[in-house]
Amino acid sequence: MLAKRIIPCLDIKDGRTVKGVNFVDLRDAGDPVELAEIYSREGADELVFLDISATEQKRKTLAELVYRVAEKVNIPFTVGGGIGAVEDVDILLKNGADKVSINSSAVKNPQLINDLAAKFGSQCIVVAIDAKQINGKWIVHLVGGKVPTEIELFAWAKEVEERGAGEILFTSMDHDGTKNGFANEALGHLSDLVNIPIIASGGAGNIQHFVDTFVEGKADAALAASVFHFKEMAIGDVKQALRKENIPVRL
Repeated sequence: MLAKRIIPCLDIKDGRTVKGVNFVDLRDAGDPVELAEIYSREGADELVFLDISATEQKRKTLAELVYRVAEKVNIPFTVGGGIGAVEDVDILLKNGADKVSINSSAVKNPQLINDLAAKFGSQCIVVAIDAKQINGKWIVHLVGGKVPTEIELFAWAKEVEERGAGEILFTSMDHDGTKNGFANEALGHLSDLVNIPIIASGGAGNIQHFVDTFVEGKADAALAASVFHFKEMAIGDVKQALRKENIPVRL
């Protein structure tokens, strides 16, 4: 079995790391370059860097900040926010990103997934899906969770896999920032449905939540933000606990 991954997420707004609850009420969490360096040193398997206001403000991800982060880390580094064209990805990869994450732009133009996978390889393309439950259905939302669509999570996940995505980053908006655990039922269904890795996001509050999302949610990786940013738990402690539960991790 492949090792499960622990991935700190740096949500960036105006050049700073921020964190909220249910995608709102953002508060400052520090300098992204400093945090990235700390997480790389502490044993994170990867980093995700999301410029959360890039799409809403209709500008590109801050390539210079990507470069500064990439200089400080020696682990895979995924960047997202405001990516809408092949040229955007080219710039980010040249500035040190290993993978890119697309979300709103993929929903608006699904062919973009095909084009990016053909140009850069599926292993480089992560499709992020933000969804919340409405009337019993998981509904995909865009623009940092502000705009609901009529698209259903599981159908969209299957389509992005067929179009060439190499990985899915699923964030439950209902669980985001609540620290009540991941959306393991939905994650388990996603994992059964598609054959590409699923990154669980939204809801980490204690070490047991990481155990549960790998066992019950069948996730391939778990992403968290505030519990790491505000030093509520350490990556090494999470991994040691996972190892005790016979969940494979890199120590």
